[in-house]
Amino acid sequence: MVYVVSSLLCVGAHTCVEMTGAAAETMQPLSAAPTVLTIEQEKGVAETAGSEFRECAVACPLMVAVPAGKFTMGSSEGEMDRTAGEGPQHEVAIGKPFAVSKYEVTFDQWDACVAAAACPQAKDGWGRGSMPAVNLSWDDAKLYVAWLSRLTGKEYRLLTEAEWEYAARAGSNTRYSWGDEPGIGNANCNGCGGAWTLQTAPVGSFRPNAFGLYDMEGNVWEWVEDIWHDSYEGAPADGSAWLQGGDANYRVIRGGSWHNEPELVRAAIRFDRHREVEFDTLGFRVARTLRQ
Repeated sequence: MVYVVSSLLCVGAHTCVEMTGAAAETMQPLSAAPTVLTIEQEKGVAETAGSEFRECAVACPLMVAVPAGKFTMGSSEGEMDRTAGEGPQHEVAIGKPFAVSKYEVTFDQWDACVAAAACPQAKDGWGRGSMPAVNLSWDDAKLYVAWLSRLTGKEYRLLTEAEWEYAARAGSNTRYSWGDEPGIGNANCNGCGGAWTLQTAPVGSFRPNAFGLYDMEGNVWEWVEDIWHDSYEGAPADGSAWLQGGDANYRVIRGGSWHNEPELVRAAIRFDRHREVEFDTLGFRVARTLRQ
């Protein structure tokens, strides 16, 4: 199946290329109406794990279809470096496929929202362009997904915490998506190796996980939708956001960052931050609900 969306051509499950030259010039630019998936294309994406699409130039992240499935959320009591908030382990069933941005939201994408007067300016530390957008609060991230939804007429949103861990693990049950040891050059963190030391790396600089997603572990912490809870006691088992109880001013961040040691970029690691804080370790990625 072939999906032509904006200037991106996607064929089959994993092959996507940017169209250039005359072909690209026939596509609608960002200033015109975005080219969104048709109902039939959306159904095709939902049925084909790994399908990729982008629904507008520059501002819209490249999205990857993630299949429905079950996984064990959290860490076992015997996992090295485990924190109390990572338990108890529990099974979660993700009932429907959804789409996840292949990379963390970049400054190019953020600045398009700023140019549209829908998002505030954000300071960078190491350049803009394809660097992950940082110094963004949870409230800022919500402004971006709301704007993206208005721009495309589709439901863009933050991932739920369960969706985030499901996507990060990509079928694995080890400390990291690639195994139990941090290794060298698998992620951007303080002690993970690689060309970037104590700063963000351009998105996509390390290997993707089995779902084709980059930087789920390391680079920047990623805001998710859920309210913070000290443990998973009473957590939803269907992959939905946990929005009952707790203090709604404190939201969950996942994945670790360039500033953290390897034990803090494990798949199960989770912390809370006030929804209004902005740090150069904080960014986000987006999800998109898919109709079947």
